[in-house]
Amino acid sequence: MPDLNAPDEGLTDFYFIENSEPEGIQDLIVRLVKERIPTRFGFEPKTDIQVLSPMNRTVLGARNLNQVLQQALNPGDGGPEVQRFGWTYRIGDRVIQTENDYDKDVFNGDLGVVVDTLNRIEQTMVVNFEGRQVEYDFADLDELSLAYVLSIHKSQGSEFPCVVIPLHTQHYMMLQRNLLYTGMTRGKKLVILVGTKKALGMAVRRHETAKRYTAFKGRLRGL
Repeated sequence: MPDLNAPDEGLTDFYFIENSEPEGIQDLIVRLVKERIPTRFGFEPKTDIQVLSPMNRTVLGARNLNQVLQQALNPGDGGPEVQRFGWTYRIGDRVIQTENDYDKDVFNGDLGVVVDTLNRIEQTMVVNFEGRQVEYDFADLDELSLAYVLSIHKSQGSEFPCVVIPLHTQHYMMLQRNLLYTGMTRGKKLVILVGTKKALGMAVRRHETAKRYTAFKGRLRGL
């Protein structure tokens, strides 16, 4: 188990905040991302802080937390928005490309921000991917999803200034040491775990990985 004791004074790069109730963890994550981390560390909520969940379903899964954080960070104020494929998109929303699209030159895992007015006449929406503007027809929005929260699997290969990870026994099936390691190493400057010591202990202790049968050995022999 890691040392979970916060320093008596000053700042550090790792914190564990204990809470046993899923709804309490959800509320804590909202306060951390919206107020506490920006105030104490100066990170921008929409660009510097990434919440990573072990799974997509449940109260603490990526899908529900995305909707909760969208409401906290980018609520509807009567401005333009579009609802497609189970998501609502507004200007300023953080989004992720979920499949390769060679025509648009955007790929699975690319992160962007909705930047242009949602044009209901032309049926288009514009996303900024690190300075490059990409236009989407409304019919193509199944290639996108909100990205205030990502699954840890989706975050592989990416890094963020700060990551916040909920850990609860409702994530039981995904509590594995390698998954926890992947999530924690996405944070470049600050990592905050929110949840229960029991769930953290389960993740630390469970390090069995499923065997993968690729027939690679046989293929090498055939060369």
